[in-house]
Amino acid sequence: MRKNHRLRWAAIPIAASLAIVLAGCSQAQLHGYLPGFVEGQPAVTNQTERVAGLWTTSWIVLMIVGLITWGLTIWAVVVYRRRKGQTGLPVQLRYNMPIEIFYTVVPLILVVGFFAFTARDQAEIEARFDAPDVKIQVIGKQWAWDFNYIDEDVYSVGIQGQPDVEGPAGSLVQSEIPTLVLPVGKKIELALDARDVIHSFWVVDFLYKKDMIPGKTNYMSVIPERIGTYAGKCAELCGEYHSLMLFNVEVVSESDYDTYIDSLRAAGNDGQLGLEYERNQNLPGTSAPTEQEGN
Repeated sequence: MRKNHRLRWAAIPIAASLAIVLAGCSQAQLHGYLPGFVEGQPAVTNQTERVAGLWTTSWIVLMIVGLITWGLTIWAVVVYRRRKGQTGLPVQLRYNMPIEIFYTVVPLILVVGFFAFTARDQAEIEARFDAPDVKIQVIGKQWAWDFNYIDEDVYSVGIQGQPDVEGPAGSLVQSEIPTLVLPVGKKIELALDARDVIHSFWVVDFLYKKDMIPGKTNYMSVIPERIGTYAGKCAELCGEYHSLMLFNVEVVSESDYDTYIDSLRAAGNDGQLGLEYERNQNLPGTSAPTEQEGN
């Protein structure tokens, strides 16, 4: 009873210290220094809080496990170190059943817990909207991006990043970087396709990326919640100019989105871009020749 009483009194200052430290954390610290969070503003999308929560909680749990492991290791080194005058090996033990059970059960609980929470959040993030407000097809190509605004029947063609000869070394012409425009607060469904090799669609502040595989369409469903410009890039090594396969995402008001769509239409970008120029024409299928001509 006296021991439990001492533990209870020791837990009070520890809990108070943690409460004070956490209360003084900034948004960046509370979210594990991940991008996409600004003090006093909403998260970039409806999913960034969920992703950041999974990330931060995982690191806290792992840090606790690490501290316990390091503490026990240091304790064993100090307590059971060789003393002056000691010779030979210490008494050898085959095993300790309570410790063996502990080292088996705790990792099992951690693995099952991580899997359960990851599966739960993945199911929420991957769920497609029943009735999206905006549908856009994103086409990855070496080494740029094309965007089909499906409902509005217009498109935008992108080119890879162009060096800015008048700017600092290594800088690019920002106006030449492909831009995906999204209306704030709307349910967006992005259909992701690749025209040549495997690419990966990654908007850094969205805390989420998805592979683009030739011959297969993947989907990303998201609600942008904060107006702004966010950097994107291909996250899959896709060839010589992979580093120049950049794009921007501009989240704008609904009226600005309508204005942008009108500007594409006024520029003659009516219709939709297809995958006619994809490089996988030799894949087997119903149209593939089965015999050489003349045989």
